[in-house]
Amino acid sequence: MGNIALTGNSKKVEFNPRNYDDLIKLTESVRKQVDLKEVPTIGIICGSGLGGIGGHIKDAQTLPFKQIVGFPTTSVIGHKGNLVFGYLGGKYVVCLQGRCHPYEHGMDLALCAMPVRLMHQLGVETLIVSNAAGSANPKFNYGELMIIKDHIFMPGLAGFSPLVGVNDPRFGARFVSLNDAYDRQLRQLAQTVAKDLNIVLHEGVYVMSGGPQYETPAEVVFYKTVGVDALGMSTCHEVTVARQCGIKVLGFSLICNICNTDAEKSVDVSHEEVLKAAKFSGDNACSFVIEFISRL
Repeated sequence: MGNIALTGNSKKVEFNPRNYDDLIKLTESVRKQVDLKEVPTIGIICGSGLGGIGGHIKDAQTLPFKQIVGFPTTSVIGHKGNLVFGYLGGKYVVCLQGRCHPYEHGMDLALCAMPVRLMHQLGVETLIVSNAAGSANPKFNYGELMIIKDHIFMPGLAGFSPLVGVNDPRFGARFVSLNDAYDRQLRQLAQTVAKDLNIVLHEGVYVMSGGPQYETPAEVVFYKTVGVDALGMSTCHEVTVARQCGIKVLGFSLICNICNTDAEKSVDVSHEEVLKAAKFSGDNACSFVIEFISRL
């Protein structure tokens, strides 16, 4: 996709998410609107219904996406659409309170992963990325958490990687290794934190579909057959860009429903169910994130 025409401050601005100089301008715009107390070395991306994490940030400064010229918007219920800066777990963080899904932006994954590049420019070295997901693993229960060990990036396999197109070497390597996309040491720390907090924490493989439709029973069976534990519509493009930037990643899913594998059984899935699950387990998710950050 080419440049995107955006309107801000009463004038039209051309922004290209694949242009490094445009990214620098966007970063400087954020710096001018926020009084940064420190360098935010920890970034957080809140999935559907998990934006409550932002409410625990102390001395918070909130910058709505719509006030950042060039920043993609979000229209999904449960995604507030803010950048929040402040202290969480005793560390200075930047939190993406709501994310921009590719299905909202014509599958332009470079645009939707651009907030990760912004975080990198602001100083983020460790990224905690969360999502709400359906479970294909019968051992997982509604409301539990799953640490992402690995992923299957379906849009990326179909040619919609955020790295497709001209690559400015200042972004990072052209060919990015994802062998350790989800940092092993961070995953080990997460398991320790969950055990200490008495929170059920699974570990498994996450798959990202394009969405916004939910998977059919046949698709769930297909994913289950190839080793998938949780299914969603986000995260993988953000993690891919984070690794290109050299950011270490911890990813986790909130299990919001158990996926149907039988076409003869009618099991409706809705976004309202996702939000209900997030509300049900929100306190656990927030406690987990706060304690995890305090131990980094």
